[in-house]
Amino acid sequence: MGLHSAKIMLNLAGMENTKHPHHPKEERTLLLVKPDGVKRGLTGEIIRRIEMRGFKVIGMAMVWATRDQIEGHYDNSAAFLKTIGGKTKATYERYGLDVVSEMGTDDDEEIGRMVRAWLVDFMLSGPIVKIAIKGVHVIEGIRKLCGNTMPSQAEMGTIRGDFSTDSAACANRDRRTVRNLVHASGTHEEAQKELAYWFEPDELHDYKRAEEDIMY
Repeated sequence: MGLHSAKIMLNLAGMENTKHPHHPKEERTLLLVKPDGVKRGLTGEIIRRIEMRGFKVIGMAMVWATRDQIEGHYDNSAAFLKTIGGKTKATYERYGLDVVSEMGTDDDEEIGRMVRAWLVDFMLSGPIVKIAIKGVHVIEGIRKLCGNTMPSQAEMGTIRGDFSTDSAACANRDRRTVRNLVHASGTHEEAQKELAYWFEPDELHDYKRAEEDIMY
């Protein structure tokens, strides 16, 4: 077992609600404000939207992550690399561009590895803000609040739709990752793992918000 895996297992053991909560309001999730969100001064606005929705911030800190931390956060399996590589190829084809001349290869996994490297480098380019959030169906709710992972396709009213117009086509031509402001856990299992990865148990603080008796 690697160092990161051991840390996750230890933190999962120390956290409450590690199993899927029976009550929807006990759900927890992770949101990361990426370097572009931090550098553009959007952290406060993102937190405002989270709290106005009725979700509860139970842990938060700004960190300048190490390469090991970012490498451990993002999947590096062949299946994941092939998936993002395939999506990248599809983007080139959609816009009539030759992927081999642009990327030097048409192998899905090799392309995926390059795209992942762009992402890791970007996540190391500045501080990030890690936020633990709790609330009713919060995993799905935060994903909706963030909007489509591709800002150019995100609905107005979402974080990405309101504050970015970036696209895969633009990012690929510039040989960089898409700058989409935030990361949010996609499933209960992912949220559980990512919260344990980024937070120690004693960094999470539950409490009662003033409006809870009215809202729930």
